[in-house]
Amino acid sequence: MSFSDFITNHGKKVNKNTFIYLVQISKVDGEIKKPELDLLYKEGKKFGLTEPEIDNLINSEKDHQYHPPYSLEAKFDHIYNMAEMILADCEVTESEKKIIKKFAIEAGFEYSKIDKLIDVLIEGVKSNCEEDKLFKKFKKVLLS
Repeated sequence: MSFSDFITNHGKKVNKNTFIYLVQISKVDGEIKKPELDLLYKEGKKFGLTEPEIDNLINSEKDHQYHPPYSLEAKFDHIYNMAEMILADCEVTESEKKIIKKFAIEAGFEYSKIDKLIDVLIEGVKSNCEEDKLFKKFKKVLLS
């Protein structure tokens, strides 16, 4: 990951790769639906990106290799954001489940627990569970 991945054209510090992974997930079923697009703009603005920067990243066709964070909490945040994106259109396709599983594997989660972790996340996001409570459930599954 280069230094430019962390700095926008306006000098704002942001990890663009995290946003790009959300874009990849939104495109996995072949199109970006309105609720997914709305969530991309919301998340992009939280990262400090401008609308033209968001447009540019959404329209970018290049694939990026996933570089997972080191800490469990940061890994959880990435997978949590992915679960939010998957649920933005209120449906979870097999393709979306496969891609979030791929990211979980690359993040280093124990393979035998990944399906359960994803289920906990998806159910937690669906039920609007507070993120910190969901993180505790997530850790409990990891330690079981």
